[in-house]
Amino acid sequence: MKVYGIKNCDTVKKALKFLEENKIDYTFVDYKKTPPTKSDIARWKKEFGELPVNKRGPTFRKIKDAFEAASAAEKVQLLIDNTSAIKRPLVEVDGKAILLGFDASEWSAKL
Repeated sequence: MKVYGIKNCDTVKKALKFLEENKIDYTFVDYKKTPPTKSDIARWKKEFGELPVNKRGPTFRKIKDAFEAASAAEKVQLLIDNTSAIKRPLVEVDGKAILLGFDASEWSAKL
């Protein structure tokens, strides 16, 4: 299982604590150190039905106008260039994205 996010994000910290408390093994992938690829984001879009965008965060607010005016390919590149605008945490199991964001009850049900 891979958990994607940003190490200092409070929501990611809660999610990692949940995994540790429930003794669930995971590999953490920090967006800041290892940005997702275009194929990662395309796969996540397909699996979630939309781009994994954190529309409430300050990074998205800074790029909102450019993002909304962008083509699909440009939106993907904006997320790669501004990884803080990607919703987190994102969980993949066996290469398939299954969770986006953290909700303890949803995580308990799916993990």
